[in-house]
Amino acid sequence: MRQPVHDARRALASTGACLLEPPAVAQCLGVDEAVWGAFAAHWEELAPDAYAARSGTRRLRRYGHLCLSREGTIDAKPHDAFVQPQESNPLYVDVDRHFEPLTDAFMGEPVLAALIRMLGQVAVCLEDADAWDVKVHPFRVVAETGSEGQPTPEGRHRDGVTLVTSLLIDRVNATGGESTVYAPDGTELTSTTLDTPGTLLLNDDRATLHGVSPIHPLDAARPARRDVLVTTLAPRG
Repeated sequence: MRQPVHDARRALASTGACLLEPPAVAQCLGVDEAVWGAFAAHWEELAPDAYAARSGTRRLRRYGHLCLSREGTIDAKPHDAFVQPQESNPLYVDVDRHFEPLTDAFMGEPVLAALIRMLGQVAVCLEDADAWDVKVHPFRVVAETGSEGQPTPEGRHRDGVTLVTSLLIDRVNATGGESTVYAPDGTELTSTTLDTPGTLLLNDDRATLHGVSPIHPLDAARPARRDVLVTTLAPRG
């Protein structure tokens, strides 16, 4: 794990963003194809996002809140509403959004625990925290003929945390979905399309904004989908 974590720290400190390719991520998480397939199966158990539906986006998700200690202990916190700080997400200012919790099986995934601990090791380059509030959001965005899927219907935004990460789980029959990280003045710092499962994009949410372009079906006869795991870290308390 040491080299990918070092690379991520260096990139975040210098540019505010980092892209880790699947082999590096697999090395950190200790996964092979079979383990990854079992983890990806949890995306079949997501629930509709009624808030995104109001803006015309078909999105499924769940949500969980955990705490990561400096020593690497992970504790689940009571399920609560998801609230983003003011001046972060313009679409949901002062909105308490209620989502279905992560399933027990998902919470018990060794892949999830390994990812959270890895991100904690990366995040120390941004802030020295005794404990981290970890918010976990598995997403599926769907697009059909004549419609687009909006991974970020709020547009360019911050999440109001320290570290934001997006891990591509799967991508089927989709075009678009370009992830871009911006400096506060709008300058593009990095832009990439997460197209290979296991690709991980990280950015310093304190110093950047981010957004994802819409997805569309490649084959108009079939829906497109984009599955990601968004995980954020902020110092606890």
